[in-house]
Amino acid sequence: MPRPTRVQRAAIARRRADAVELRLAGADPLTVGRKLAADPAVNSDKLAYPFGYGHELYARRRPAPDDTTLIRSVNRDVADALDHRLDAALASVEELRALEDARLDRMFMVAYRRAVRDGDLLAIDRALRIMERRARLLGLDQPARTEITGQGGGPIEVDTTADELAALIAITDPAGSGGRE
Repeated sequence: MPRPTRVQRAAIARRRADAVELRLAGADPLTVGRKLAADPAVNSDKLAYPFGYGHELYARRRPAPDDTTLIRSVNRDVADALDHRLDAALASVEELRALEDARLDRMFMVAYRRAVRDGDLLAIDRALRIMERRARLLGLDQPARTEITGQGGGPIEVDTTADELAALIAITDPAGSGGRE
């Protein structure tokens, strides 16, 4: 199968965007599939949606895809479109993070020069704050480790029997799923 042309790719991208919008509006996958079908006999608007579902069949005058195929196609399109949006959003976040890092570099150099050259305590504080902000932005700080201990740093003593624990679990988990859903 030949690679789609730029116009075809744009039409497919439009179909995917329309599928996402219809799903967000609450339409079920079969309704979306019928709304965006290429074959006017299947299309709920009785129109040939450009590069709609089953367009390759419609072009060859073959029977339209069945409901299961429409649903599968819609679900795949929506997943692909959302993956693409997520990738774009993550790329934007990385670009913004790089821009903010560059801004911090410029500000840090000013504060650092004043701190080192003049021993200016305010400049030292400002340089440290910029360093802290950069560490948060780039995730450089490790989370603090918290350890809970009993008296004198020893283990925590629990004086509950297994039967009492089972009763507590039954109270908080009446369905008996053990916390599994």
